[in-house]
Amino acid sequence: MFAFIPSPSSSSISLGPVTFHYYALCIILGITAAIWIGRKRYRSNGGVADEVSDAAVWAIPFGIIGGRLYHVISSPSNYFGESGDPVDALRIWKGGLGIWGAISLGAFGAYLYFKTHKTSLGFSKFLDALAPGVIIAQAIGRVGNWFNQEVFGKPTSLPWGLEIDRFNRPRDYKNFLTFHPTFLYEAIWCLVIAYLLIKLPGYLKSFSQNSGDIFALYIFGYTFGRIWIEALRIDQANYILGFRVNIWVSLIILLTSAAYLFRSKRRGKLTRGSLKG
Repeated sequence: MFAFIPSPSSSSISLGPVTFHYYALCIILGITAAIWIGRKRYRSNGGVADEVSDAAVWAIPFGIIGGRLYHVISSPSNYFGESGDPVDALRIWKGGLGIWGAISLGAFGAYLYFKTHKTSLGFSKFLDALAPGVIIAQAIGRVGNWFNQEVFGKPTSLPWGLEIDRFNRPRDYKNFLTFHPTFLYEAIWCLVIAYLLIKLPGYLKSFSQNSGDIFALYIFGYTFGRIWIEALRIDQANYILGFRVNIWVSLIILLTSAAYLFRSKRRGKLTRGSLKG
């Protein structure tokens, strides 16, 4: 069968003695985009753009460590199982950064910066400014999964099926050639959410617009898509009650962000009501 999306023949490129892994380059490009977009949005809201770059110095290492820890903890058999190698847990360039670990610890690193430095805007406004850039960074990072031939979905005969080399297919799927390109689904979803985060609040005049709402919308929008995309994936994962752990985590975070937005909207209405009174 013809595969509309072929898999790359290599996941790295060597220039002399130095090897560059495409996954790592995608992560770096994504971080760069997030900082650039975040600086522009932070400055447009009245903040000093350099504070975004300074906060990133704290957030990035925390985010990488958190992302890797989440991935290893949620897929322990890949590293500590019968055929696993614990040293692989350190080989980040091979892929495997759990988004929830990266976001939570990355945000914590930025929070530490804002708590220990005098800044022009508050932490919640920083998160709002950064949200569209972060989800665009996620879209760019997913391209790295394509280079590594990982994070793909169930077999499919659709015209945009992704061709995967036999040695990269799970044990029970060796006889299938093309699979759902879940990396592409997620990348497209992330770009759609990024557009909405930038455009939607300005159109929804009834939206409360409290600080932190844009970041909460990012979390809500991303997890809404991640649940159905995660359900398509066939890579090794832990299950609880028949569902992948990442689906349960996404569902909990989805409900939490929805509750936050509901309370924020009520808070905004109460504030406006008190001002009118």
